Amino acid sequence: MRAVRLFVALILAAIVAPAAMAGQDQVQPDVTMSGVVTGKDAMTYREVPFDVPAGVERITVALSYDKSNKTVIDLGVWDPKQFRGWSGGSYDRVTIAASDATPGYLPGSIPAGRWHVQFGVPNARPNSSAAYTVKVYFDRGAVAHASAAIANPPLVDKPGWYRGDLHIHDANSDGSCKSQLGRKVPCPLFRTVEAASASGLDFIAVTDHNTVAHFDNLRELQPWFDKMLLIPGVEVTTFRGHTNIFGPSRFVDFRVGTAGVPNLPALQKSVAAAGAIMSINHPASPSGEICMGCGWLWTDTDWSLVTAIEAVNGTHVEGPYAGLGFWYARLNEGKRLTGIGGSDTHDPDGPSRIGRPTTVVYADSLSVPGITAGIKRGNVFIDTEGTRDRFFEMAVVSGGRRAVMGERLRPDATLSIELHLVAVRGAAVEVVANGKVLAGLGSTIDGDDARVKLSLDRAQACGWVSANVRGKTGLLLIGNPIYIDCR
Repeated sequence: MRAVRLFVALILAAIVAPAAMAGQDQVQPDVTMSGVVTGKDAMTYREVPFDVPAGVERITVALSYDKSNKTVIDLGVWDPKQFRGWSGGSYDRVTIAASDATPGYLPGSIPAGRWHVQFGVPNARPNSSAAYTVKVYFDRGAVAHASAAIANPPLVDKPGWYRGDLHIHDANSDGSCKSQLGRKVPCPLFRTVEAASASGLDFIAVTDHNTVAHFDNLRELQPWFDKMLLIPGVEVTTFRGHTNIFGPSRFVDFRVGTAGVPNLPALQKSVAAAGAIMSINHPASPSGEICMGCGWLWTDTDWSLVTAIEAVNGTHVEGPYAGLGFWYARLNEGKRLTGIGGSDTHDPDGPSRIGRPTTVVYADSLSVPGITAGIKRGNVFIDTEGTRDRFFEMAVVSGGRRAVMGERLRPDATLSIELHLVAVRGAAVEVVANGKVLAGLGSTIDGDDARVKLSLDRAQACGWVSANVRGKTGLLLIGNPIYIDCR
């Protein structure tokens, strides 16, 4: 039995270590401890203490040691008062925070004081000697050594268009689905993630209301769902509006109007300090008893700290409750905001289908930093019906200069819009300038993989210009703006 355990530990270490260590060794540890395990340590335990200062929000512990003599070191962690986890030989790098922890470890507050790494040594050959090093990383304020040291490598490490749903709920807030016996129950996160995976998406953001309880499960599920990126998110639900935040490293206090969060700009600064980006949800929805706090009513919004607007929520593509008009109005005010969509799914088996709409992002990689940076840049389009194959690419060209969605262009007298459109045969192109469809510039799409080129003059385009695709059922594809600087 001991031999089997040793074999499994060595195999797991060989599998897990390369992925965990990839691209992370350049992060500087806050504490480094070294020593030697000898044959006399076989079948014993050893404590390796380290001190955690006040204000730490996450710790990451990394163990490396000489395995050449078949020495095996199991790993665990204790805080000053209690057990925090045990992974044996399964992981050589573990993380613990209030929001989440490596499987086998307990999330929770990070008390200051004397912690220790606990070694268990199931095997050390007589007369052997194996050097080890323990590195400990801290997240404190703006310093995120621990987060960087445990960051997952990209699922796909190359630029491309990635399709996802940026607004999904599960049992950690108000998501529900049918149980095995057909009863309506809080829907487990894994059911929601399975449904998203079956829809063929490249990424999803799970955005439960005002909680980070799902972050721990996302950390557990991500290694298995290795074709679909799981982005930790929160729908920050306030009395005057809802906003999704993507990629926060910690809990963000949502209680606007309390001493810790006196106003909305204070909340926004906390979102930025947590490393997240902010998108305003369903801004044109009704508020009050019809939908409590659903519409965006904050008059003190710091728009410099907003990245995106949910232009399409579920099936609300156009009409009084759609976000498209709200987004266009903010663009006309000079704000640079990316239009995105989200299904707002609360039941993976229900009528609000995961992936409808789909937000399609051009990103440097399929990773949390890659997708959030792609949303910031704005080379993004919305597939309102959540197909797997519709495609939209747009550029504006003038005087030998070329800009894609999200970029700025200083034009000459004339400009041309270049579109690449897939799987929308028979639909029509709408050119939108400063929120209005330009008459006479529409074009019917002829072909399943079409290239369309349209001309417009400088006066028509000054401010911002975008394009949409309209079919018989309404808007099928919504593009993001290219900013035309005529000064």
